[in-house]
Amino acid sequence: MADRLLINEIFHSIQGESTWSGCPCVFIRLRGCHLRCSWCDTEYAFKEGESITCDDVLQQVLAFETPLVQITGGEPLLQDPVLGLMTSLCDTGRTVLLETSGACDISVCDERVIRIVDLKPPGSGECERNDMDNIARLRPHDEVKFVIGDRTDYEWSRDMINSHHLPDRVRAVLLSPVFPQAKGLEIAGHGGLDPAELAAWILADRLNARMQVQLHKSIWDPQARGV
Repeated sequence: MADRLLINEIFHSIQGESTWSGCPCVFIRLRGCHLRCSWCDTEYAFKEGESITCDDVLQQVLAFETPLVQITGGEPLLQDPVLGLMTSLCDTGRTVLLETSGACDISVCDERVIRIVDLKPPGSGECERNDMDNIARLRPHDEVKFVIGDRTDYEWSRDMINSHHLPDRVRAVLLSPVFPQAKGLEIAGHGGLDPAELAAWILADRLNARMQVQLHKSIWDPQARGV
């Protein structure tokens, strides 16, 4: 693979989200994103990173001897060479997770990749960027994620879950409360949502979804990179 990718970081950590939470995982964070969500916690990935060949990325990942790999960003599907990298990782027997905003066509991915599609509710400021055709592209082993900042976000997400019968389409539907963001960053920051509030809403509506919190932010400093 002579192709190159703009890579922000590659690191070995504990998976903090999705149904794979708690598992050792190698993360490949790509540089660049075309969205500017109000609650984004990886603004540093917008512009920081270096060009690395896909072969070098593959060798760095394999050196960790960890069966689970997540490709994230930024928005990884903005870089076409990532498609070949995902296929190569699958060919080695790795379980490959792709964290994507849902604003890009997910059908281009290798069929073996588990796509975690992060649909953007109104509070993100990027709701209209969702590619709604991706709902029809979902497969039973994929997951759909909603990051919830307030009651409006929750109600929008609840209605999406129910109207599109998402629990019948995918392995899991995930709801995450926004973690309070630091001020003074490129994006001004978000005050966050009390997890107990989100839990109460889910229970009151008997919503067929899984609540999650960002495990890595409980283990390490919430602002730490490479975890």
